[in-house]
Amino acid sequence: MIDVNRNGEVWIFAEQEAGKLSEVPLELLGKGRELADELNVPLACVMLGAPGTGELANRLSGYGADKVYIVEDEKLAHYQTAPYRKVICDLIEQFKPQIMLYGATAIGRDLAPTIASQMRCGLTADCTALQIGNHEAKDGTTHENLLLQIRPAFGGSIIATIINYDRWPQMATVREGVMVMPEADTTRQAELVNVDANLNGFRSPLTIIESHRAEKSVDLKGARIIVSGGAGVGSKDNFKLLWELAGALGGAVGASRAAVDLGFIGHDHQVGQTGTTVRPALYISCGISGAVQHRAGMEESAKILAINNDPEAPIFSFAHYGIIGDLTLVVPKLAKAVRSGAKVEDLAQKA
Repeated sequence: MIDVNRNGEVWIFAEQEAGKLSEVPLELLGKGRELADELNVPLACVMLGAPGTGELANRLSGYGADKVYIVEDEKLAHYQTAPYRKVICDLIEQFKPQIMLYGATAIGRDLAPTIASQMRCGLTADCTALQIGNHEAKDGTTHENLLLQIRPAFGGSIIATIINYDRWPQMATVREGVMVMPEADTTRQAELVNVDANLNGFRSPLTIIESHRAEKSVDLKGARIIVSGGAGVGSKDNFKLLWELAGALGGAVGASRAAVDLGFIGHDHQVGQTGTTVRPALYISCGISGAVQHRAGMEESAKILAINNDPEAPIFSFAHYGIIGDLTLVVPKLAKAVRSGAKVEDLAQKA
């Protein structure tokens, strides 16, 4: 834990692997820029890796970073919890940021809790929104300009706002795709601060012999059209109907957590609070009730077409178009009509 430092910077953990920068810190830089400007403090990134990793810093500059702390060491070439935790905790103690944000990736979800534990500070996981605001404690004391960490709680039945006014830094993880990536400004130039890793004599409890990384089978974030299915699709065989419609539209196939848990489709296709957040031009929901957890990952779609045989399904309350009917009958008709040149929006309005 560090002392409350109102002049402390806003930090983003710039996750990278094998010299490839993750998109998550670029998304976080957009929100981080807003928070830092409101607090009138610099926005900085923390980047760890093997010698040469610092070459990625210029890209961070373009997305809003005022400063990049670069720590290079062969022991940081591959992500390991222990050395990464030590280096970042040392940086926090030295520079005393007031906020630090991580992507809710496999690495972020492993690293952030261990740092919070060692620093004895708070951590809010899987935030869907971040704001700066004030908090009045029970003793009547007002704490100003705190990080309001907002996320669904109790299975999505409420939206919780979590604050940490006395144990800093204030830390949170944010799911991939939740924050909109800002436009890059190639004219910006951040201050680069090279910091010694201080890992001489440090012995990691693990040795990495080989590293294998499987690429995602689908790019939901980049898809302009997504045809998504839920438990209401009924079976893995029925999901073939969604693949056919997606193929006719040139789109991707998504799913709710319920469909993934039932084994209808792989986890890479999951949309929602525990999956991918998407913003396609058109999102077609098939057999999805529209629970808060799923809505959190797709409600910012430009147009939403819902197909469900339950007229009371919550998804109809926020979908732009709705078709009440059996998806095993509706989806093949949509696919046939699309192949004939019809527009899905027109068909939905006629339904």
